[in-house]
Amino acid sequence: MKRLSSHLLSRAGLVGAVAFGGAFALYSPEAEACGGTFCDQGPNAMPVDQSGENVIFVIEPGQVEAHIQIQYDPDTSAEQFAWVIPVQSLPEFAVGSELFFDAVLNATVPVYGFNTQFDSCGDSTGDSTAGGTFSSDGGSASSGTTGGDEGGGGPTVVFQDTVGAFEISVLQGGTIDEVMMWLADNGYQQDPAAMPILGEYLDEGFMFAAMKLTMDASTDTIHPVTLRMATDEACVPLRLTAIAASEDMDVRTFFFGNERVVPTNYRHVEVNPLKIDWVNLANNYKDVITLAVDADGADGNAFVTEYAGTDFAISTGQFSQPSWQTAVGGSAALVDSPVGLYEVLSGANLFYCDNEWDYACFANHPLLDGLLGQFVPVPEGVERVEFYSCLSCYDALIDLTAWDAAEFSQAIQERIVDPGLRARDIVDTYPYITRMYTTISDVEMNEDPIFRPNPDLDPVVRRRMATQTIHCEGTATMTLPDEREVWMPDPNVWPDIFPDEMPWDETISRGTMSGALMEVSTKTVQIDELLDRWNGNNPNPTNPGADGDAGGSGGACACDTGAPAGGGLAFALLGLLGLGATRRRR
Repeated sequence: MKRLSSHLLSRAGLVGAVAFGGAFALYSPEAEACGGTFCDQGPNAMPVDQSGENVIFVIEPGQVEAHIQIQYDPDTSAEQFAWVIPVQSLPEFAVGSELFFDAVLNATVPVYGFNTQFDSCGDSTGDSTAGGTFSSDGGSASSGTTGGDEGGGGPTVVFQDTVGAFEISVLQGGTIDEVMMWLADNGYQQDPAAMPILGEYLDEGFMFAAMKLTMDASTDTIHPVTLRMATDEACVPLRLTAIAASEDMDVRTFFFGNERVVPTNYRHVEVNPLKIDWVNLANNYKDVITLAVDADGADGNAFVTEYAGTDFAISTGQFSQPSWQTAVGGSAALVDSPVGLYEVLSGANLFYCDNEWDYACFANHPLLDGLLGQFVPVPEGVERVEFYSCLSCYDALIDLTAWDAAEFSQAIQERIVDPGLRARDIVDTYPYITRMYTTISDVEMNEDPIFRPNPDLDPVVRRRMATQTIHCEGTATMTLPDEREVWMPDPNVWPDIFPDEMPWDETISRGTMSGALMEVSTKTVQIDELLDRWNGNNPNPTNPGADGDAGGSGGACACDTGAPAGGGLAFALLGLLGLGATRRRR
């Protein structure tokens, strides 16, 4: 029997996810021990795609909770959806919140920008011009049924239940052939390339959580899934992802806890800020990250910390509103017919139809449209906005065989209310977020990255603001946040400083659980020497601000940090999209 709870489940024990059936470029950020958002602030706003796959970890003493955002190909039918995750121990499962992911992405997205000022040149007004900024980019618990070997031989099914829109089974033991046979017999499309990798996990004692959509679910009801397991470390399952990974796939992880988190078996990289195109609002961000994590010493197995700190601002009203709870009881009371449901949902601030101006219906939760389509389908030949805004007008056309007040009410509780409450609890309980990002290709997915807290590390700011000083002769100097000054012959073009010599990475380190990171290599001296040589080529050296008053700083717009559209930086555990950077192979 299903156990309902406002707590999500998840643990850092998950390690790999794969879509059995090539139509799904889906990999989920899982955890295991081992869409696009647009900036509309300011005059220089530019769209930044934060699409991709993401995983949110909640690290607590002795357990880790993983929220996995599931991405899928919209051209694929629900029947083709299948997903397998290696897990070290039996997790608790629950529905996650898509809106929680949106809020966390937007609150932690790195922002690159600059303000502009002018040297005093006699007739100059000293007015400043605006620069710009560019940013990268709850649930119900289910205990399910346990035990029992289905049929003779093969893996033992130690858990089986429905969690939201998914049927989930956890398999233990058996041979790889028996596991593959079980998957085939139970409707999971398979990729033979997964067999040797699944065999590795099986030899290491992992179980497999197999997930697929329920028979009556459509792809618009897909939601994040959470797992909670007893462990001290979080891990992203990449080995199994390799069978269908895209080149330079985005991987983005978030950690809620009490201190900063670092990778312990992958390298940690600090990029060379001179490689960021500050003038164009870091639109080459993904290229820089890709080449920095491929540097010698990092070798494609490394992460960059995009943000770490306590100064994030997440409005919990984005994913949890008290009024939503009223939709649970209100819909449950409509036993005989859904007539009256519009009033219940609109009163709960979940749904609204405008049949005058926009002539459309709007849901305040991404899962509501799918649930309405499942339980109250629009009759053929009737306009959606007309139908939902006046169900009583079409009483005779309502499909009463699809309507089940108890199940609809339970779905609102399990998929909308409870995940939001758990997300609110996480934000209220854990004061520190770490956001890390990398790009990785299939040949580099030979080890699952593991993450642990380190209480001794400094925060990492997400806003990186530079100052550009326009000189009288028409050149400029950009002062970066680390106080390095870069001469710009053309104020509108970021200089490519000695491209054959300037490194993409500045520091490569090994993660530790206490104290400072262990430095593997640093190129600070080399970077500074190249910068000094570049600045020495300035025919009209100027000390910014030395002559006259410089103008004040201008405003800046913030988008979501991340790669150019399509490669967004929204850390998605296994995000996809290649940005055109050519990766060095090991």
